[in-house]
Amino acid sequence: MLAIGAHPDDIEIGAGGTLLSLAESQPGLKVRSVVLTGTAERQAEARQAARAFSPGADLSVEVHDLPEGRFPAAWGQVKEVLEEVGRTCSPDVIVAPSSGDAHQDHRTIGELVPTVFRDHLYLAYEIPKWDGDVGRPSVYVPLSDELARRKVALLHQCFPSQRGRDWWDDEVFLGLARLRGVECRAPYAEAFSCSKSAIVFS
Repeated sequence: MLAIGAHPDDIEIGAGGTLLSLAESQPGLKVRSVVLTGTAERQAEARQAARAFSPGADLSVEVHDLPEGRFPAAWGQVKEVLEEVGRTCSPDVIVAPSSGDAHQDHRTIGELVPTVFRDHLYLAYEIPKWDGDVGRPSVYVPLSDELARRKVALLHQCFPSQRGRDWWDDEVFLGLARLRGVECRAPYAEAFSCSKSAIVFS
Protein backbone atom coordinates (compact mmCIF):
# COMPACT_ATOMS: atom_id res chain seq x y z
CA MET A 1 0.00 0.00 0.00
CA LEU A 2 1.12 3.51 -0.82
CA ALA A 3 -0.35 6.21 1.43
CA ILE A 4 0.09 9.84 0.36
CA GLY A 5 -0.74 12.93 2.40
CA ALA A 6 -0.27 16.62 1.79
CA HIS A 7 0.09 17.24 5.51
CA PRO A 8 0.89 15.20 8.59
CA ASP A 9 -2.43 13.65 9.80
CA ASP A 10 -4.13 13.60 6.35
CA ILE A 11 -3.46 9.90 5.82
CA GLU A 12 -4.56 8.88 9.28
CA ILE A 13 -7.72 11.01 9.26
CA GLY A 14 -8.73 9.77 5.83
CA ALA A 15 -7.59 6.15 5.95
CA GLY A 16 -6.36 5.35 9.44
CA GLY A 17 -8.98 2.68 10.07
CA THR A 18 -8.23 1.08 6.72
CA LEU A 19 -4.51 0.98 7.53
CA LEU A 20 -5.17 -0.58 10.93
CA SER A 21 -7.47 -3.20 9.40
CA LEU A 22 -5.02 -4.14 6.65
CA ALA A 23 -2.00 -4.26 8.94
CA GLU A 24 -3.80 -6.62 11.29
CA SER A 25 -5.35 -8.85 8.63
CA GLN A 26 -2.42 -9.01 6.20
CA PRO A 27 0.80 -10.17 7.89
CA GLY A 28 3.83 -8.82 6.08
CA LEU A 29 1.91 -5.92 4.55
CA LYS A 30 4.23 -3.39 2.94
CA VAL A 31 3.28 0.22 3.55
CA ARG A 32 5.00 3.26 2.12
CA SER A 33 3.89 6.54 3.68
CA VAL A 34 4.69 9.80 1.88
CA VAL A 35 3.92 13.17 3.48
CA LEU A 36 4.71 16.29 1.48
CA THR A 37 4.78 19.08 4.08
CA GLY A 38 5.44 19.72 7.73
CA THR A 39 7.57 21.48 10.30
CA ALA A 40 10.06 19.36 12.23
CA GLU A 41 7.47 18.86 14.97
CA ARG A 42 4.75 17.85 12.53
CA GLN A 43 7.09 15.55 10.62
CA ALA A 44 7.94 13.76 13.86
CA GLU A 45 4.21 13.32 14.45
CA ALA A 46 3.81 11.89 10.95
CA ARG A 47 6.53 9.30 11.56
CA GLN A 48 5.04 8.29 14.90
CA ALA A 49 1.55 8.03 13.40
CA ALA A 50 2.72 5.91 10.46
CA ARG A 51 4.16 3.38 12.92
CA ALA A 52 1.09 3.43 15.17
CA PHE A 53 -1.40 2.96 12.32
CA SER A 54 0.58 0.19 10.57
CA PRO A 55 1.51 -2.15 13.43
CA GLY A 56 3.70 -5.02 12.29
CA ALA A 57 3.86 -3.82 8.71
CA ASP A 58 6.99 -3.52 6.62
CA LEU A 59 6.91 0.26 6.80
CA SER A 60 8.85 3.05 5.14
CA VAL A 61 8.13 6.71 5.80
CA GLU A 62 9.30 9.76 3.92
CA VAL A 63 8.50 13.35 4.71
CA HIS A 64 9.11 16.46 2.62
CA ASP A 65 9.01 20.18 3.30
CA LEU A 66 7.11 21.58 0.36
CA PRO A 67 5.33 24.92 0.99
CA GLU A 68 2.11 24.25 2.87
CA GLY A 69 -0.95 25.84 1.32
CA ARG A 70 0.92 26.61 -1.92
CA PHE A 71 0.75 23.38 -3.92
CA PRO A 72 -0.86 24.93 -7.02
CA ALA A 73 2.13 27.28 -7.26
CA ALA A 74 4.53 24.43 -6.43
CA TRP A 75 2.93 22.07 -8.96
CA GLY A 76 6.25 21.03 -10.48
CA GLN A 77 7.76 20.16 -7.09
CA VAL A 78 4.72 18.11 -6.10
CA LYS A 79 4.79 16.29 -9.43
CA GLU A 80 8.49 15.50 -9.07
CA VAL A 81 8.05 14.05 -5.57
CA LEU A 82 5.21 11.83 -6.77
CA GLU A 83 7.10 10.78 -9.91
CA GLU A 84 10.12 9.80 -7.83
CA VAL A 85 7.85 7.66 -5.65
CA GLY A 86 6.36 6.14 -8.79
CA ARG A 87 9.81 5.26 -10.11
CA THR A 88 10.66 3.33 -6.96
CA CYS A 89 7.47 1.43 -6.10
CA SER A 90 4.48 -0.23 -7.73
CA PRO A 91 1.78 -0.53 -5.07
CA ASP A 92 -1.32 -2.72 -5.21
CA VAL A 93 -3.41 0.13 -3.82
CA ILE A 94 -2.92 3.85 -3.26
CA VAL A 95 -4.77 6.00 -0.74
CA ALA A 96 -4.43 9.73 -1.29
CA PRO A 97 -6.52 12.91 -1.26
CA SER A 98 -9.29 13.51 -3.77
CA SER A 99 -9.16 15.76 -6.80
CA GLY A 100 -12.50 17.12 -5.59
CA ASP A 101 -11.16 18.21 -2.21
CA ALA A 102 -11.69 21.87 -1.39
CA HIS A 103 -8.20 22.28 0.09
CA GLN A 104 -5.77 23.33 -2.61
CA ASP A 105 -2.92 21.08 -1.40
CA HIS A 106 -5.15 18.00 -1.21
CA ARG A 107 -6.74 18.80 -4.56
CA THR A 108 -3.37 19.18 -6.32
CA ILE A 109 -2.23 15.76 -5.14
CA GLY A 110 -5.57 14.27 -6.16
CA GLU A 111 -5.17 15.69 -9.65
CA LEU A 112 -1.60 14.41 -10.02
CA VAL A 113 -1.85 10.89 -8.58
CA PRO A 114 -3.71 9.41 -11.60
CA THR A 115 -1.18 10.97 -13.98
CA VAL A 116 1.73 9.31 -12.17
CA PHE A 117 0.10 6.00 -11.23
CA ARG A 118 -1.90 5.12 -14.34
CA ASP A 119 -2.26 1.37 -13.75
CA HIS A 120 -2.93 1.27 -10.02
CA LEU A 121 -6.01 1.17 -7.83
CA TYR A 122 -6.32 4.69 -6.38
CA LEU A 123 -8.75 5.27 -3.53
CA ALA A 124 -9.31 8.93 -2.73
CA TYR A 125 -10.00 9.52 0.94
CA GLU A 126 -12.04 12.31 2.50
CA ILE A 127 -11.09 14.78 5.23
CA PRO A 128 -13.77 16.75 7.09
CA LYS A 129 -13.28 20.51 7.03
CA TRP A 130 -15.17 23.78 7.30
CA ASP A 131 -15.39 24.05 3.49
CA GLY A 132 -18.09 21.38 3.50
CA ASP A 133 -16.78 19.31 0.60
CA VAL A 134 -17.93 15.86 1.74
CA GLY A 135 -19.24 14.09 -1.35
CA ARG A 136 -20.81 10.81 -2.45
CA PRO A 137 -18.16 8.09 -2.14
CA SER A 138 -18.21 4.82 -4.05
CA VAL A 139 -16.01 2.54 -1.91
CA TYR A 140 -16.42 1.76 1.79
CA VAL A 141 -14.25 0.02 4.39
CA PRO A 142 -16.48 -1.03 7.31
CA LEU A 143 -15.06 -0.46 10.79
CA SER A 144 -16.14 -2.03 14.06
CA ASP A 145 -16.99 0.20 16.99
CA GLU A 146 -13.73 -0.80 18.68
CA LEU A 147 -11.63 -0.06 15.60
CA ALA A 148 -13.25 3.31 14.93
CA ARG A 149 -12.64 4.41 18.52
CA ARG A 150 -9.07 3.10 18.45
CA LYS A 151 -8.45 5.15 15.32
CA VAL A 152 -9.69 8.30 17.06
CA ALA A 153 -7.64 7.57 20.18
CA LEU A 154 -4.53 7.18 18.05
CA LEU A 155 -5.24 10.45 16.25
CA HIS A 156 -5.23 12.24 19.60
CA GLN A 157 -2.13 10.38 20.75
CA CYS A 158 -0.09 10.89 17.59
CA PHE A 159 -1.00 14.50 16.74
CA PRO A 160 -0.93 16.54 19.98
CA SER A 161 -0.15 19.70 17.99
CA GLN A 162 -3.68 19.64 16.53
CA ARG A 163 -5.69 19.32 19.74
CA GLY A 164 -6.46 23.05 19.93
CA ARG A 165 -8.24 23.13 16.57
CA ASP A 166 -12.00 23.56 16.88
CA TRP A 167 -12.73 20.72 14.44
CA TRP A 168 -10.35 18.22 16.06
CA ASP A 169 -12.59 16.11 18.29
CA ASP A 170 -14.23 12.73 18.69
CA GLU A 171 -17.59 13.93 17.41
CA VAL A 172 -16.22 15.07 14.07
CA PHE A 173 -14.23 11.90 13.42
CA LEU A 174 -16.80 9.45 14.74
CA GLY A 175 -19.72 11.41 13.27
CA LEU A 176 -18.42 11.14 9.72
CA ALA A 177 -17.48 7.50 10.25
CA ARG A 178 -20.93 6.72 11.62
CA LEU A 179 -22.61 8.37 8.62
CA ARG A 180 -20.43 6.33 6.26
CA GLY A 181 -21.25 3.24 8.29
CA VAL A 182 -24.96 3.83 7.79
CA GLU A 183 -24.35 3.99 4.04
CA CYS A 184 -22.75 0.53 4.01
CA ARG A 185 -24.71 -1.08 6.86
CA ALA A 186 -21.83 -1.13 9.33
CA PRO A 187 -21.29 0.47 12.76
CA TYR A 188 -18.70 2.82 11.24
CA ALA A 189 -16.77 3.08 7.98
CA GLU A 190 -14.20 5.00 6.02
CA ALA A 191 -15.24 6.02 2.54
CA PHE A 192 -13.32 6.59 -0.66
CA SER A 193 -13.93 7.71 -4.20
CA CYS A 194 -12.63 5.61 -7.07
CA SER A 195 -12.93 6.96 -10.59
CA LYS A 196 -11.61 3.85 -12.33
CA SER A 197 -10.90 0.24 -11.42
CA ALA A 198 -10.19 -2.90 -13.41
CA ILE A 199 -11.37 -6.42 -12.65
CA VAL A 200 -8.92 -9.01 -13.92
CA PHE A 201 -9.90 -12.68 -14.05
CA SER A 202 -6.94 -15.04 -14.00
